[in-house]
Amino acid sequence: MTKAISLISPVDGSTYASRTPLTQEQAVAAAARARAAQKAWAARPLVERIALVKAGVAELDKIKDTLVEELAWQMGRPTRYGGEFGGVHDRTNYMADIAEKTLAPEVIEDSAGFKRMLAREAVGVVFIVAPWNYPYLTTINTLAPALIAGNTVVLKHASQTLLVGERLAQAFHAAGVPEDVFQNVVLDHATTEHLIATRAFNFVNFTGSVGGGVAMEKAAAGTFTGLGLELGGKDPGYVRADADLDAAVDSLMDGAMFNAGQCCCGIERIYVHESLYDAFVEKSVAWVKGLTLGNPFEAGSTIGPMANKRFAAVVRDQVAEAVAAGAKPLIDPALFPADDGGAYLAPQILVNVDHSMRVMKEESFGPVVGIMKVSGDDEAITLMNDSPYGLTCSIWTKDAEAAAAIGAQVETGTVFMNRCDYLDPALCWTGCKDTGRGGSLSYLGFYSVTRPKSYHLKKVTK
Repeated sequence: MTKAISLISPVDGSTYASRTPLTQEQAVAAAARARAAQKAWAARPLVERIALVKAGVAELDKIKDTLVEELAWQMGRPTRYGGEFGGVHDRTNYMADIAEKTLAPEVIEDSAGFKRMLAREAVGVVFIVAPWNYPYLTTINTLAPALIAGNTVVLKHASQTLLVGERLAQAFHAAGVPEDVFQNVVLDHATTEHLIATRAFNFVNFTGSVGGGVAMEKAAAGTFTGLGLELGGKDPGYVRADADLDAAVDSLMDGAMFNAGQCCCGIERIYVHESLYDAFVEKSVAWVKGLTLGNPFEAGSTIGPMANKRFAAVVRDQVAEAVAAGAKPLIDPALFPADDGGAYLAPQILVNVDHSMRVMKEESFGPVVGIMKVSGDDEAITLMNDSPYGLTCSIWTKDAEAAAAIGAQVETGTVFMNRCDYLDPALCWTGCKDTGRGGSLSYLGFYSVTRPKSYHLKKVTK
């Protein structure tokens, strides 16, 4: 008998939901239904597919208060922040707005003798393996363009956010998207790998750990299935001598601590010019001391539990190792009495850190940040690049030309100046090195879920 998958709430350690994964036979049948439904879905007018996707998002809006409460139970984000639905709308609307232009054939020649053009065609069945940290946003990044482009979609959500996939499917089905066109499934790892290895899908989008990405590549080996892999980061901030200090502190600390630090593009390490270092550290400590760790349903809580006590244990271990190696913690955990040694974890700032410490090299994905003093741009660039990851970097300066020049030397997918921890739907969300490959959002996001098709039509002439 297939073992049930349980969702343990970080709020109180209770079992919040439990679902039995599909058997291999059931999963194969679900993928086959998605493939059988794809041609008819792609044949619908583009404007109709766009309208149905937007209607699906509108259905989510009708129950967003319930969804915010469910998110708190599932992964611990305080309800005061209201969920992810502003971003869901922004990203869906942008991709819908650019769809007609992006997907339209490009006519190279239309003469008496020839019509030559480049078109884009749906790849077929898209498989989304979504993470728990921003479970609606990360799904919509691929779901919206995939459906709009004429693909069918099979969604497997993280076990920590089991209910999110169900809610998305319910909303889109209520809006009129056929059930076989968008399916939510619960799968174990073995069945997931079997489906990928047997070419059940034409494109797989995975957001998660590097280890998970490796497993996806192994499963897809030899199938030529397209893969989009967003595998996290160790995103740096760099505060130059001419930075607006207060703005830098406010944004970088928020980028490090929001969502209990559980953001793919959260700030995990900061390099500060020596002329601003002491002031930056002092102001950052004051900022973090202003946070309130607590139950996510309490109005005063600005930081909730981490999604799972296992994740908190990783951060605790990194901090303990760094301190043992000479790092100095600046936040007294006693200021955060809700820290229970489990999922509830006090935020922390570390100084006297260096790149021999895991906390400065490996992904933490929690409310901890290390701060280092640097002498200038060259040292900052060297340190920012001294990482296996490359998702975003954040540069704080009044000099836009300098920021662009520095950004050009940083191995990263996105360069921010005077902001961080943000996705612009008009810009491609992408990374390099162990952060993965591929890209979502922007017009390039449609390229992941479509393939080019060339038409060389020779006209018959008398």
